[in-house]
Amino acid sequence: MEKIYDLVIIGGGPAGLSAGIYAGRAKLNTLIIEKDELGGQVNKTYEVSNYPGARDSNGPKLMSDMRAQADDFNVNFLSATVLGVSLNGDTKILQTDKGDVKGRSVIIATGASPRQLGFKGEKEFTGRGVAYCSTCDGQFFEGLEVFVIGAGFAAAEEAIFLTKYATKVTVIAREPEFTCAKSIADKVLSHPKIEVKFNTEIIEASGDDMVNYAKFTNNQTGESFEYHAKEEDGSFGVFVFVGYAPQSELFREVLEMDPAGYIITNENMETNIPGVYVAGDLRPKALRQIVTAVSDGAIAATAAERYVIELKDRLGIKDEYIPPKKVEKVAPISSSSENTLTAGRSSLLNDGLRTQLQGVLSRMEKEVTLITIVDEQNAKSIELRDLLLDIADLGEKINLEVYTKGQNKDLEAQFNVERYPIVFLLDHAKTYSGVKFYGVPGGHELNSFILAIYNLAGPGQAINEQVLTDIKDLNQNTNIKVCVSLSCHLCPDVVVAAQRIAMENKNVETEMIDISLFKELKDQYKVMSVPAVIINNEKVYFGAKKIDEIVKLIS
Repeated sequence: MEKIYDLVIIGGGPAGLSAGIYAGRAKLNTLIIEKDELGGQVNKTYEVSNYPGARDSNGPKLMSDMRAQADDFNVNFLSATVLGVSLNGDTKILQTDKGDVKGRSVIIATGASPRQLGFKGEKEFTGRGVAYCSTCDGQFFEGLEVFVIGAGFAAAEEAIFLTKYATKVTVIAREPEFTCAKSIADKVLSHPKIEVKFNTEIIEASGDDMVNYAKFTNNQTGESFEYHAKEEDGSFGVFVFVGYAPQSELFREVLEMDPAGYIITNENMETNIPGVYVAGDLRPKALRQIVTAVSDGAIAATAAERYVIELKDRLGIKDEYIPPKKVEKVAPISSSSENTLTAGRSSLLNDGLRTQLQGVLSRMEKEVTLITIVDEQNAKSIELRDLLLDIADLGEKINLEVYTKGQNKDLEAQFNVERYPIVFLLDHAKTYSGVKFYGVPGGHELNSFILAIYNLAGPGQAINEQVLTDIKDLNQNTNIKVCVSLSCHLCPDVVVAAQRIAMENKNVETEMIDISLFKELKDQYKVMSVPAVIINNEKVYFGAKKIDEIVKLIS
């Protein structure tokens, strides 16, 4: 029988996840489609202090909890890009890169993406000094000056965060005052490391390989001024936080919109097409916050439930709710430090983490061998060794070989050990998998490291057949370096995707590199933003990449 969902939700941010929770609880057969990572823009929020009931939380943790709740109510998930829609009629059809998806109702919760200003040099220097995520890229500006462009909540919050790294933060606001809450505006204005220039706009950013020059203008007086990087710094940062643009282009000729591209709804989140709803930042509203997005999602799901019940009654459909078969998933490893540290060598693991890791590693089908070469003069190399010893103790099918630097020179030459700390993975036949980690895989990268083991040992994560065929067809020797920071929530997915290519094709090698540990690489490739994908030590690509996108880069 053809699969028709009761409800299909496009977008996995707070609005989409909230809608999924309400729909799943109402026993609607529900699917959430998300093209990127679940959580959306909230994952870039390093501090969430105003969401009721979530004290001292952060974006990734809050979204992970919402995802788990949706799982509890048997909500289905699909990682795909929606390419086209046919929303009229009793059955809505969504064309995706994974095939057509059909539903009786649809909630659109695609949200918004960071808005670019369009100043001269913005596009050319993205990743070379121009950035949009302080949590991901702030550490690259340690000891440098940075400019924050914007006057809203995000700009104010990120300016304060960036003082952890920058010697000075200058806020450039075209408005005459901050447009966020007075409490946070006052914190910015009183901060000793922050200077604020109101009625000011950026005109240009430029440089050689990295930003070292910027030009600004006062929109009241017309006066302009320039800033040049200090000779000893050589560069500075420009972080842009000027709001978001609605992701509504796909629906422009289908649904009613306002001039700014926001989709118009009534108070029940209903659009001009019956059975189609919109929730979250995609609709016109006075306040765009997590709490309002979650509210929209709940209202939309409740309205969709009523619509589906009436539709089924009209069509004489009497099918009963059948909970979907739950596919065993590898849950993200939480880095919460709430548990008391117990016996173990690594301070990176606690009771909760060890329990989670044991659960994942117990599913390994084949043995995997980890090999690390330890530079005893390198503290991070010793930290990696201790982490690996702990992880090996947690998995019966994990073998660990530890050598000190210079102890096995043939091995070092065979695997081209260039820097420390290092660990590389061998499969059950003791064959090199093509996967290396340069750095200590803590923070978000603990996920990518455990998934590397899981995917190499099997059963592994599912992979699209066409993508797998494309990977097998790669016939050129290729080296992929994925430069990351441990605080970057986008990086692990890129690492896992690139590593999977290496595991499936012996011509490819993938290296995860914690770029904060290797200044020479950061300077060589001018990396000022992560994730950064370096192909064959030549071409550098910034930003999140899916596995099929990486395949295209190296084809």
